[in-house]
Amino acid sequence: MSVLAAFMVPHPPMIVPEIGQGSEEQVRETARAYERVADEVAALAPDTLIITSPHSVMYADYFHISPGKEANGSFRRFRAAGVRFSERYDTALVQRICDLADAEGLPAGTMGEREAALDHGTMVPLWFIRQKYTAGKIVRIGLSGLPLTEHYRLGQIIARAAEETGTRAVLIASGDLSHKLQEYGPYGFAPEGPEYDCRIMDVCGRAAFGELFEFDEAFCEKAAECGHRSFVIMAGAFDGLRVKAEVLSHQDVTGVGYGICTFYPEGADGERHFLKIYQEKTERECREKAEKSDAFVRLARASVEAWVLRHERISVPEGLPEEMLARRAGTFVSLHRNGSLRGCIGTIMAVRENVAEEIIDNAISACSRDPRFLPVAAGELAGLEISVDVLGDLEPVASPDELDVRRYGVIVTHGRKRGLLLPNLDGVDTVADQIRIARRKGGIRESEPVSLERFEVVRHY
Repeated sequence: MSVLAAFMVPHPPMIVPEIGQGSEEQVRETARAYERVADEVAALAPDTLIITSPHSVMYADYFHISPGKEANGSFRRFRAAGVRFSERYDTALVQRICDLADAEGLPAGTMGEREAALDHGTMVPLWFIRQKYTAGKIVRIGLSGLPLTEHYRLGQIIARAAEETGTRAVLIASGDLSHKLQEYGPYGFAPEGPEYDCRIMDVCGRAAFGELFEFDEAFCEKAAECGHRSFVIMAGAFDGLRVKAEVLSHQDVTGVGYGICTFYPEGADGERHFLKIYQEKTERECREKAEKSDAFVRLARASVEAWVLRHERISVPEGLPEEMLARRAGTFVSLHRNGSLRGCIGTIMAVRENVAEEIIDNAISACSRDPRFLPVAAGELAGLEISVDVLGDLEPVASPDELDVRRYGVIVTHGRKRGLLLPNLDGVDTVADQIRIARRKGGIRESEPVSLERFEVVRHY
């Protein structure tokens, strides 16, 4: 057991006196808890501090692990250039993490470093720890836009790498909680903010790590949290282990939530393989949904499976409803896995001879040609949720007042640029949100005028 302990910590730069210039007294409770974390790290005397930071290099589809032998940093951008850090990287542990990730098909490694200097999500924890413990190297790991399940897998790999290299490691899960707790905060107030803080402190206080997967992405985005993925990586490092958790502090005085918890492993527990439990639950639910799905979704699933398994485009099967054979219409096929979008491709207007042919083509494109994602792999099929939208006729509208995010999809057009967003999507609650996202998808700037069209859909699950 080489991950000796883990600590969930925030990273407000103002907690450092040279930056806060007295304002750090607002978060004195957090600072006292941080000092206890530093004391506990010093007592453990780890070989390596593994720090996961939301402010390190981040990619949508890749975990960046900082390369090289060492890194430097300072709080210059926070007007405290005299507070400096010079850290050595544990190159052997980094290499083992990369090797294991490569062997398991997890996109992680040392490529693509855009900024070598230490980030404040790393330096704030180090500011406290280095006052009590100056030994040990570090490993700095960024988060990604990949699903929570992949962050958990990275945590599992980190634990294995530490075990196999004989590294006595401590994991520092750096991350603030919601940034929308007060009207005077940096992002204002949203009701999801306090709800997120309450839930995350409860979950982490009980070390109920399986519940971390139940935080919907749209909910987390509305809460404007920045540490959830960091906490999931930490949870993965304790997969299959009993964990003693303790909440040291939780403050909300700046409009941003700061939570500190400690976690110590206490031996094996076969009932705490949370990723396996979650995946089995998800696959069971997907099977149940598939059994109840209609002909539209069954056709899309058959098309996806044939393409992924055999690279084969199926023919239109017999026995389909007449509507699928006689009607022509645009369709969208959407894929989700583990609660996250996994692919979505469609046609605004019909390009094939009937709806069935449209679904077959768009299902293949959704699983293999969506430029935002890697092609779907065979091992993902059991947990894949599929829906099909059949589009109605397009109607021009004179103003956003004629739109309704639940009823209508929208198309925005500026010259040759065009962006589309389907109706009734999680996390899209206002017409303004809908138009803004459609503009972004079409590469249309906010300053550019657009024409608007709306359409209704029939959604099949």
